Amino acid sequence: MPRLAGGLCFFIALSICSDPAVGDTGAEIEALKQRIEALEQQRQTAQDEGLADKQRATQASEKDEETPVKLGGALRFNYFNGEHSDDLENRYGDTGLDLFRLNVNGEFDRLFFSAEYRFYRYMNTIHHGYVGYQLSDHSEIQGGITRVPFGLLPYGAHNFWFGVPYYLGLADDYDSGIKYQYSRDGWDTQLAFFKNAELGNAGDLERYSYDPVTTGATANQESNTVNARLTYTVNPQGSCSYELGLSGQAGQLYNADTAEDGDHWAAATHLDTHCGRWNFQLQAATYEYNPKNPAGVSTETITLGAFADSYEIAAKGHVYVANVAYNLPVNWPGIQLLTCYNDFSMLDKQINGFDDSYINTTGCLINAGPTYTYVDIIRGKNMPYIGTSDADNVLASGGGNRWETRFNINFGIYW
Repeated sequence: MPRLAGGLCFFIALSICSDPAVGDTGAEIEALKQRIEALEQQRQTAQDEGLADKQRATQASEKDEETPVKLGGALRFNYFNGEHSDDLENRYGDTGLDLFRLNVNGEFDRLFFSAEYRFYRYMNTIHHGYVGYQLSDHSEIQGGITRVPFGLLPYGAHNFWFGVPYYLGLADDYDSGIKYQYSRDGWDTQLAFFKNAELGNAGDLERYSYDPVTTGATANQESNTVNARLTYTVNPQGSCSYELGLSGQAGQLYNADTAEDGDHWAAATHLDTHCGRWNFQLQAATYEYNPKNPAGVSTETITLGAFADSYEIAAKGHVYVANVAYNLPVNWPGIQLLTCYNDFSMLDKQINGFDDSYINTTGCLINAGPTYTYVDIIRGKNMPYIGTSDADNVLASGGGNRWETRFNINFGIYW
């Protein structure tokens, strides 16, 4: 635009010199000057508008960075073979869709949220959904369907199939309530109050984590549960770190048939060691349910439900976990992580005549880009969904009291 204005000035001067008549018409010269000023004003206006657009774009970009909302998900498929039936073995196993899930996470200054919804072949359910607030650099509070702070976190196992604690509702459990967490100088404290299980409907079996349900003969549901978990990590920045932890929970156990409250409680201690490429996990836990069942209904078992199914468990017992994993160094194209593990856990039932339950899983996790593949050999004794044993009572009185095998491959792509 400055070149245009200069060119106009040169043209005016040339015109004045070449045409004497123009020199006598000052009005025309004045008009041309006004035209030049108008063009200069247009140029300045356009420049100001361009700067304003750039500023608005920058502000929008900064706003997006300050309040990110991230969408994610996963698509997983599963193959398995085992002692479920002769037909299954004759087909060399079966494969199919495991799940499709959607995730959303976001931050707005100190406010944050997270939610996940899952679609299985046989049910659809929420996994978790909570809103949190960052109280300080070391503390936060969460409200909604959030993870129960108990024992080894986040899962208490390295494999896809998990271990005994999960099937008792003592690992990777999500309930509806409020949780406070404080972390500083190696210490981590979590305190929580859960009004009830995640769905608020004790008769709904389409849920992710195991809880007492009212669909069985015992008709009990958990309510008003308090949780506390305290851990201390020794040498957190060193080549070997050791997390020592204590956990406890206690709450009401409401019976829908008698309209009376019993109680339930659990306690655990654990050690989670990371040393170079190695991870060692140990845990000992104990739990007890004291239901107020109708006359004639046994108090030796409690009905738990999840994944559109339910089964009985011993009303009290001790749980032991011993896991080991090793991250192998890999130089293979496209492979970022190869972790092999052996996870063992058992339920020592404290009811006379009940056979104990065991599960041992040996396998590897392969991470290649956005994909994760678990390859597991699962050996179980009196465990649900491993072999031909009746799942309804294997964690209660037992089921065959023999070792059974399941070979499982789970492939998933995550985004």
